[in-house]
Amino acid sequence: MPQVERRQDRWVILAVICLAQLVVILDNTILNVAIPSLTEELGATTAQTQWIIGAYSLAQAGLLIAAGGLADRYGRKKVQLLGLALFGVGSLGAALAGSPGQLIAARAGMGVGGSLLLATSLAIIVRTFDAEEQPKAITIWSAIASLGFALGPVLGGLLLNHFWWGSVFLVNLPVAALGLVAIAKLVPESKDPRGDSPDLLGAVLSIAGLVGVVYAIIQGPGIGWTSPRTLLPAGLGLLLLLLFVLWERRVEHPLLDLSFFRNARFRGAVSGGILVAFGLGGSLFLLTEHLQFVLGYGPLAAGLRTAPMALTVVALNFTGIGMRLTTKLKPPFAIAGGLGLLAAGLAAIAEFGRNGSYPGILLGLVLMGTGVACSQPTMATAVMSSIPPEKAGLGSGLMGTLSELGNSLGVAVLGAVLTAGFASSLPSGFPHTAARSLPDALAAAGPDAGHQHQVRSAFADSLTSSQLIGAVAVLLGGLVAAWLLSRAAGQPQLTAEPESAAAEPLAPAG
Repeated sequence: MPQVERRQDRWVILAVICLAQLVVILDNTILNVAIPSLTEELGATTAQTQWIIGAYSLAQAGLLIAAGGLADRYGRKKVQLLGLALFGVGSLGAALAGSPGQLIAARAGMGVGGSLLLATSLAIIVRTFDAEEQPKAITIWSAIASLGFALGPVLGGLLLNHFWWGSVFLVNLPVAALGLVAIAKLVPESKDPRGDSPDLLGAVLSIAGLVGVVYAIIQGPGIGWTSPRTLLPAGLGLLLLLLFVLWERRVEHPLLDLSFFRNARFRGAVSGGILVAFGLGGSLFLLTEHLQFVLGYGPLAAGLRTAPMALTVVALNFTGIGMRLTTKLKPPFAIAGGLGLLAAGLAAIAEFGRNGSYPGILLGLVLMGTGVACSQPTMATAVMSSIPPEKAGLGSGLMGTLSELGNSLGVAVLGAVLTAGFASSLPSGFPHTAARSLPDALAAAGPDAGHQHQVRSAFADSLTSSQLIGAVAVLLGGLVAAWLLSRAAGQPQLTAEPESAAAEPLAPAG
């Protein structure tokens, strides 16, 4: 493969791609602090509020693999532009929504646009930078992704302190407009030069299967894991994903080449990616509840107190310290060490948060940020080096799918553990519905100060247990991911195949 010439504007391209990705990821968490406002001003019920938040993740997770395949076949730049346009239109619709139903529909539209953006961002970066600069570019991309998760509550709280709830969506419009202009002018087009025929049935099966599974994960904590409304979509989703796997093994030009999973490096990076998202999504969800419901902070104050984790990731990656640390280690040790630090941070938050000690919580956030900075870029590089570069869109889509699935699983599983522990710890005689949230339980407790204290203690203890379970899961999973990567030590990394003369240029000199 001939050496790709370095574009003079490659870092500007990276900045534009990262900015677009930032708002997409930020919108996963920006509404966490707006739930009281949505309930009061829009009249949203608990179930509607759940779907205002969940529709976005559901649409993203369901479409990412198909979007990656679409980008590889028809052009990553085209798909990126389409994603920005849909994301901007959806954001405007969300800001102007007059009912919970309209807001849910707009959020789903934003999720569709976001899936197209996430499925192409890493692919464009990999096809714009040469092998020498790719690790640095991916490290910056990873830092921005982490920043988006933690910045959401801060920005959401800041806007809600001064404006109405719709302002959290209006901030996306300038970014979408800027991105459309910059990407159209700067980003080179790239696609799979082989021009495989589209795998339409595979796309339909993957979308329907993932939507069913993610729907069940989102619904489970609220309506019960054994409810028919949870089991039916989960079973149907798993059946469709099984049919997807069987179809992909037979079709000549599959949407997802299952041979990728024979590569131990790929399997290790995939499992590690899910665990990082699981730990981040679940822990931030629990920590936000702890800061607001137990320690009594307002939306902005709670958001600001979650920011040190993201700031640690950004500081380590932008100064190059994180990359210097990880490049001295083999990938298995970098990922095991990073996930070990992430688990230690979760445990620190659980133990120190029990007593309301924010300095202890701060220590946990810094440990988590250090762990993410060490492990996430290594995992992204491992995934992208395990598949042919002409399938970069699919690799990018897989990374996004893992992040969304891990985030949804983290919130659902740790949230379910919290609810179950809280329900079992409440004083006898409380209604079953009181365990749905701390405000519901406090309302059921009435003015009795003793009952109020019991409820708050039960909630705090349940939070601690949930966070410790998350820490153990991340630690054990990190060891498994490192073991898989160590088995792949002797496997060569894949490089791009020579492109046909008809293929569009990947990164011409600027």
